[in-house]
Parts: sequence; structure tokens; C-alpha cells
Amino acid sequence: MAGGHPALNLVNSLDNRYRADGPHEMLTGFGELVRFLQETALITPEQAQLLKKKPDPQAAEHALTSVRELREASAAVLYAVVAKKTPPAEDLRTLERYFLEADRHRQLTWQDGASWKWNIDESSPQLAVWILSRSVCELLFCAQLARIRSCDADTCRWLFLDTSKNHTRRWCNMRVCGNRMKARRFQARRED
Repeated sequence: MAGGHPALNLVNSLDNRYRADGPHEMLTGFGELVRFLQETALITPEQAQLLKKKPDPQAAEHALTSVRELREASAAVLYAVVAKKTPPAEDLRTLERYFLEADRHRQLTWQDGASWKWNIDESSPQLAVWILSRSVCELLFCAQLARIRSCDADTCRWLFLDTSKNHTRRWCNMRVCGNRMKARRFQARRED
């Protein structure tokens, strides 16, 4: 996925966020949410099977709604970081609520060293929310936060982690947005 970090891919799951014709929701159901978690390597195929196994429809819908709320608060904070502005306090409080809730469902265990383990049934749809909450939290508190960029393509603006050697990457995906923008500039020069 183009973001380079699960939390950025979560924000990017609302595609075309800034287009005049409106955004495109990529997390349209709980199944898509589970697939997203697996594609971003936040869960194993076995965990995905547990989550997909006949979840309570109300619990699954609640988890999906919560993930979307987490995503939008994350988007507000991360786009503010990219713009070098102070994130909105309301969105920080929303993230804080999700981070604390996720932490209440982890326990410290020991197996050849310390590790965190979820202390709930791993088939609970709410696990998806807590896993994503932890991912967003980890990004906000790591040095990589300074390397988050927004795609220069005005029709895209996806967030991505700039891991280029000199930190000058401009597009979420060179083959898609980069080529599209280069083609537009080339066409504009030909028309002049």
C-alpha cells in the first residue's frame, strides 16, 4: 500500500478526500475492514478468519463506524502535522479516547521476553478498532512522524511516509500520481 505505514493507509482508505465530486469510501463493510487489516499486515490470515467468522452484525457495524471515526480524527491530526499546524483539540481527544480504550484491552505477558497480548476474544469485531488505534498511536509517537508527506497530486493528496534518500519524494506512487502529474506538465508545455 502506498502509505508506507498502516495508520497512513487507514487515512488513505477514504480515497479522493479533497476532490470536488466527493470522497470514495473504501471501507464499505466489515469484510473490507478485515481485508484491509490483513493487507497492511496488522493481522495474520488466521486472525482474519476468526474475525470473519459470523460476527454479530451490530458489533461489526459498530466496529466499522468506530474505525471510520478513528480514521477521520487521525486524518485531521496527520494533515495538520504535514501542514506544520497544531492539530485540532477535538480530534486529539478522539484519538486519546481510542488509544486509552485499546490499552485497557492489552496485558503484559512474558514468553522469552516481555510482549503485549490482547486480553479479549480475538473474534471480537472491536479488535479491529483497537489494532488500528495502536497503529495510529505508535506512528504519532515515533520519529517517522516528521517524514509524513501529502501527495503533490491535487486530485490525490494521500499521505505517505517519505523514505527517499534525501527526503524529497512528492507523490504517493510514482507510477500513478507521479506519471499523471508529469504528463500534465508535459502537455501544458506543449500547449504554450
